[in-house]
Amino acid sequence: MDNRPVVDGRHPRTGGPAGGAATDGIRPQGDPYGPVRLESDADPAPWSDDRCGVRHYLRNVTVIATESLSKRFPRVTALDRLSVDVGPGVTGLVGANGAGKSTLIKILLGLSPATEGRAEVLGLDVATKGAAIRERVGYMPEHDCLPPDVSATEFVVHMARMSGLPPAAARERTADTLRHVGLYEERYRPIGGYSTGMKQRVKLAQALVHDPQLVFLDEPTNGLDPVGRDDMLGLIRRIHTDFGISVLVTSHLLGELERTCDHVVVIDGGKLLRSSSTTDFTQTTTTLAIEVTDTDEHPDGTLAVRDALHGRGIETHDGSGLPGAGHILLLTAEGEETYDLVRDVVADLGLGLVRMEQRRHHIAEVFKDSDEQRKEAVGHGG
Repeated sequence: MDNRPVVDGRHPRTGGPAGGAATDGIRPQGDPYGPVRLESDADPAPWSDDRCGVRHYLRNVTVIATESLSKRFPRVTALDRLSVDVGPGVTGLVGANGAGKSTLIKILLGLSPATEGRAEVLGLDVATKGAAIRERVGYMPEHDCLPPDVSATEFVVHMARMSGLPPAAARERTADTLRHVGLYEERYRPIGGYSTGMKQRVKLAQALVHDPQLVFLDEPTNGLDPVGRDDMLGLIRRIHTDFGISVLVTSHLLGELERTCDHVVVIDGGKLLRSSSTTDFTQTTTTLAIEVTDTDEHPDGTLAVRDALHGRGIETHDGSGLPGAGHILLLTAEGEETYDLVRDVVADLGLGLVRMEQRRHHIAEVFKDSDEQRKEAVGHGG
């Protein structure tokens, strides 16, 4: 029996009756219109088919694996011996523009051959199983590629049909998917009249409509304002939490990945800098961040606290790179006595303490550390 989600009692791939599974199904919490999932698959992970066609959900598996993967062009090396494993969940692929993110996605989709090395997606070799991979994977491209003279419904139904869904199932899945991404009321308007945010949602919908096991989202927040970016990040998170679909999302905006992803892969110049869980990236440090108010007596409260701490032998520096950096002091907390000292200094000055907290690492520091290491290597002739 195929245990994929059903839509209104019909299987999304075949369009036929779901054999009573819909009566045992549940909809994602908080989404009364989302596609129904089987009760037994309330927390699904990637699946595989055995030789009899029976679908089994797998846990703790590798969704993407690359081994010494390289892609060279005549004047540039886009990927340089990249070896990385990606598991289920939401994974961020971060790097500056030109780091090789889009090139990697094209290779993983089987659309561009690697120069050397190998890669697998959902256990399928990208060099020989590209078509099978694209059946199981959704892709949201970075650039605007939508036809302006058709509606979102027409376009997404077409993409569903291209993925192999019968007409009735394609229409049902399209309606559900457009509702999920927030375009249901606008679904019959021509795409050419859509805002940038709405167009991004159409691209997301066509990547999800065929119920993939994995989606590649290439710079999904490009061109969006802060509100639109937050909405898109929320949708991305729901793809996995509500529907059990794994996500590989690329971005050069590091803060987005800290908020959205379970795991982060950092590449620079086509090389792997680091691959680890987001919590490992952002673990707490011994650095203490302090922010205080200003008063009439001390119009620059931050400066007053810094001078007072220096007078007691405590070295500080400003919170460069942090929100409100000009009003934040950073210092090393040697122990509980440091907290007591800061509290007493702020109280003696008659200032208000806005916050005093252990600072967390930021993903951006991986790049800073890498740059410093490269400069040091150059300085030593490395």
